[in-house]
Amino acid sequence: MKQEKIYSISEITGYISFLFEDDPKMQHACVEGEVSNCTYHKSGHIYFTLKDAKSQLKAVMFSGNRRGLHTEMKDGDKVQVRGRIEVYKPYGNYQIIASSIEPAGQGLLYQEFERLKEELLEMGMFDDMYKKPIPKYIRRLGVITAPGGAAVRDIIQISKRRDPYIEIVLYPALVQGDGAKESIVRGIETLDRMGLDTLIVGRGGGSIEDLWAFNEREVAQAIFQCETPVISAVGHETDFTIADYVADLRAPTPSAAAELAVFDYREFQMLLEGFRSRMLKAMQSKIVLKKNRCMEMSRTLRLLSPQNKLKDKRYKLSELEKAMQRSMEKNLEKKKRSMELLAGRLDGCSPVKRLAAGFSYLEMDGKNITRATDVQVDDALHIYLMEGELDVKVTNVTEESPWQKKIN
Repeated sequence: MKQEKIYSISEITGYISFLFEDDPKMQHACVEGEVSNCTYHKSGHIYFTLKDAKSQLKAVMFSGNRRGLHTEMKDGDKVQVRGRIEVYKPYGNYQIIASSIEPAGQGLLYQEFERLKEELLEMGMFDDMYKKPIPKYIRRLGVITAPGGAAVRDIIQISKRRDPYIEIVLYPALVQGDGAKESIVRGIETLDRMGLDTLIVGRGGGSIEDLWAFNEREVAQAIFQCETPVISAVGHETDFTIADYVADLRAPTPSAAAELAVFDYREFQMLLEGFRSRMLKAMQSKIVLKKNRCMEMSRTLRLLSPQNKLKDKRYKLSELEKAMQRSMEKNLEKKKRSMELLAGRLDGCSPVKRLAAGFSYLEMDGKNITRATDVQVDDALHIYLMEGELDVKVTNVTEESPWQKKIN
């Protein structure tokens, strides 16, 4: 019995690689298919998958050959790729190394996407008039996505960071493959009946096939009929689905959807603190202004009050009384000095002093006698002396007094 030869994996892979390299058809192949999982690497290389209805083929175009590529490829494009087929020995995979890529018409999925998009656009399902505003402040957030993906972790983490008190209701849905569209529709309808504030519908990035559930008519209809505002967050920033156009708001990523749906509680606190500080300053300023105004009005009221007027009148009356007292005292003093002068003069003319000096006062029938011609012989006269009185009778009348004779 002939002993069976045992080959190593490297030998088998090398042999297959030799067959590819030795076959002219594999070295100058032209393959047509639909682009999927297209990635532009930072190194400049382009990695993608070519597929048809039954099979897939890995492909790569190195940066040195990109000069002949005039348009940027995207998932869903139908292209013709020229290059060589070779085996990638570390993994035992075969792939096409592209030397040129030319458009070959749009892929079937992309055509279906454009057809449905045009149909729903004509129906008005993308119209802004049907878009519901996203509430600025929400308490309950609904999320329809895969329960174990990065999308749900990002949404929960960012939502809780922005608002620690947010309530998140997760509906674990299938987001790709068989039954995905039905699962997403059930999630939308279920959370819509719960009366939540906002819904986020989405998933992380992927190929056009991976995201296709969000391009289904049933999902678009469920979003359109949903009473709760819906944010669509499907794939990466460059990915667009039918759900994005129907939703009330499109977010470029699930993380961005959380940022748009949940207000920042700390920022809100800072805003309230700013309002409180400004209000406090305004109130203090107002209080100071009103206090100064009250003090001014109080002074005015005191000045205009009857009590203050009476006090003012009393003060003026007291001043007038003092002035009158001073005036009276001054007048009395003046009159007193005048009286003293008059008294001195009167004293000088006093009959008593005259009588004391030896003069006498002559009276007849109560009348003062100053002239000799006022009496006749035998008239009765009354004489007042310094001490005593005399009743006399006229025996002789001489009209001229002795000192008058001397003068004459």
